[in-house]
Amino acid sequence: MADLTPQRDSALQGHLQTGHFGHAAAGVTISEVRDLHLWQLAVWSDTLDAEASGVAQAIGVDGVPGFGAVTGDSRRAMLRIEPLKFWVFGAALQRESQQSAVLDLSHSRTHLRLGGEHARTVLNSFIPVDLRAEAFPQNRVISSAMHHVGVTLWHSDDGIELFVPRGFALSVWELLVETSLQYGLTVS
Repeated sequence: MADLTPQRDSALQGHLQTGHFGHAAAGVTISEVRDLHLWQLAVWSDTLDAEASGVAQAIGVDGVPGFGAVTGDSRRAMLRIEPLKFWVFGAALQRESQQSAVLDLSHSRTHLRLGGEHARTVLNSFIPVDLRAEAFPQNRVISSAMHHVGVTLWHSDDGIELFVPRGFALSVWELLVETSLQYGLTVS
């Protein structure tokens, strides 16, 4: 029987070279996280509690996150990206409900992970948001723009997760790589 699961080619295919580059110290690490599973759940204000609680329970995370917060971990999480909108990360979201709308975003985004001592500095070269640890602590999510491209950042337990629209992934990747060279860059 044929495998009908669509194969996702990387938006960075042919441009992602692993290794260490630039300055001797590795001040920034960047990787593309493949096989993204990302679903959007939109609810109405009068159905928020029931719908969001049902999804949190279904994917196995502890409760519904407040606005700009995340419940779960870097394997499976629920991100509250807007007051009435959630992203479900790492799990397929199959909902048959008239009280919410579900959309599969998995193929529409490229997922990058940044870490290292200078990762926030590199991101702040492009993103006009305070990314210092006290302003952007772990398990927080924000939406912003990077060179007029809407991006979403999540401070996970593995680093800073960056979700970029697939069509802009290569240009964002090139900006991040070029800027990171001055600090030492490891691409994995």
